[in-house]
Amino acid sequence: MDKLGKQQKEELATALCILALYDGEAEISADQINTLLDAANIEVEAFYPIIFANFLSTPKKILDLICSPGGTGGGGGGGGGAAAAGADAAAEEAPKEEEKEEEEMDLGGGMDMF
Repeated sequence: MDKLGKQQKEELATALCILALYDGEAEISADQINTLLDAANIEVEAFYPIIFANFLSTPKKILDLICSPGGTGGGGGGGGGAAAAGADAAAEEAPKEEEKEEEEMDLGGGMDMF
């Protein structure tokens, strides 16, 4: 938590309030989020509860967010030269192994099942 900036801490606190409300099957609103934040003695910018409540106003929206895979992510770092070369070689070998596994999984037709 020490590595998080003020903005990130406020976003995290607001998100955790929404999860608590969702888990308790309570109404998700800016007022409810503020009530939880006040009870925990956490101060955040006034717009966070409003934005989060508008975006995640229904249990379905929260469930969709929880169950969806992570974001698109970044492009990753440049990586080291020698390490990258080793990874490329390993990546080239991987498809060959998959092809062998596919051949072993041949279950003998299956189209004449019915």
